[in-house]
Amino acid sequence: MNSPKRNGDDVPVKDPIKYGELVILGYNGSLPSGDRGRRKSRFALYRRAKANGVKPSTVHILNSPQDTKAVHSSGQHSISFTLSRNQTVVVEYCHDNNTDMFQIGRSTESPIDFVVTDTSGGAKDGEDPSIAPSTISRFACRIVCERNPPYTARIYAAGFDSSKNIFLGEKATKWKNPDGHMDGLTTNGVLVMHPDGFPEEPRQGLWREISVCGDVYALRETRSGPSRGKLAEGETSALRDGSLVDLCGATLLWRTGEGLMRAPTLRHLEALRQELNASRPQCPVGLNTLAFPSLPRSHSLEERQPWVYLTCGHVHGRHDWGQRSEEEEVLREADGCVARRECPLCRSVGPYVPLWLGCEPAVYMDAGAPTHVFVPCGHVSSERTTKYWAETPLPHGTHAFRPVCPFCSAALGSPGWTRLIFQGPID
Repeated sequence: MNSPKRNGDDVPVKDPIKYGELVILGYNGSLPSGDRGRRKSRFALYRRAKANGVKPSTVHILNSPQDTKAVHSSGQHSISFTLSRNQTVVVEYCHDNNTDMFQIGRSTESPIDFVVTDTSGGAKDGEDPSIAPSTISRFACRIVCERNPPYTARIYAAGFDSSKNIFLGEKATKWKNPDGHMDGLTTNGVLVMHPDGFPEEPRQGLWREISVCGDVYALRETRSGPSRGKLAEGETSALRDGSLVDLCGATLLWRTGEGLMRAPTLRHLEALRQELNASRPQCPVGLNTLAFPSLPRSHSLEERQPWVYLTCGHVHGRHDWGQRSEEEEVLREADGCVARRECPLCRSVGPYVPLWLGCEPAVYMDAGAPTHVFVPCGHVSSERTTKYWAETPLPHGTHAFRPVCPFCSAALGSPGWTRLIFQGPID
């Protein structure tokens, strides 16, 4: 997590106001290579020592490239809407003392505060996400936070580049609104879903698209379609606790500062792990005691790791009982399927996978006991957490939606979860 901002004299700001945090779904607490600098799995937004927000000011209608170049060289932030080879509308932005701006995107250039790359869970089986072409924009979006209570955070599509410009070319989807101001959409769009009642009694909202100027629209027919959706009257781009932001390659969860104060912490999750291990769950076959590894080590298999038959939920240790024939297993591995095994307790046949504790507190709905598992990945969390994410479809591809595990981004089955059945010690 990034540290609080410093002021011009490089002195840490005392008790900075925390607007909220953005958490990338699918990384279970940290990036595979570790969180470094602006490239991390979560990003905290603090009130800056000095406001850096901008707001629209002067509009220029330009009829030659020379005029456009002259406006851009003024050093002001601006958004350019190219209408034709001979006409461009440039909206200049001036400093806003009342807001802070944070920019998100794939670029590592200095205007980007939070560097986001494609989440590997969304890659096709066997595909290396590091070499697959990214669909996340270099300057994907910006979040503007009010510096005074209630510290409202609003999201806008596109971010200003190193020359302080947002450029919508001739082929970009753009239009003039009835009040005369120009607006547009980015190539793959910035989609947002605002839930109601998060996290106590969460109800999923509709997925919408956010424009460059922060208006809210129904989705296009396809992700990068040429025509915008219908204006969503009465809806705003203000983020709520639990809002989801999809950048076409990664989905971010927004937690408000207030929401984070009520959310479980890593310490809570560690206490739940210790409590579960203290109950001494046993493998019904080997009769050995099982134990979840400590959270920092919860990425590599250990000897006493619990495993589960996903069809029935019976928890075991790792053993060879109930394996299918070698020929059947070879065929399944060739198809990329998880090995199917027969549960020795109830004889149901299905995937047999190791259990992993979910380590990202921000995605939890409560601090309930880890009693449920996502199917098919094996990540464990509370009942309310598991059921909420299993019922929350996230954008996938050009026009599809599917629920995924918030800890690893694996696509979930139906219903997407199973209740765990532990066997206690016999003595």
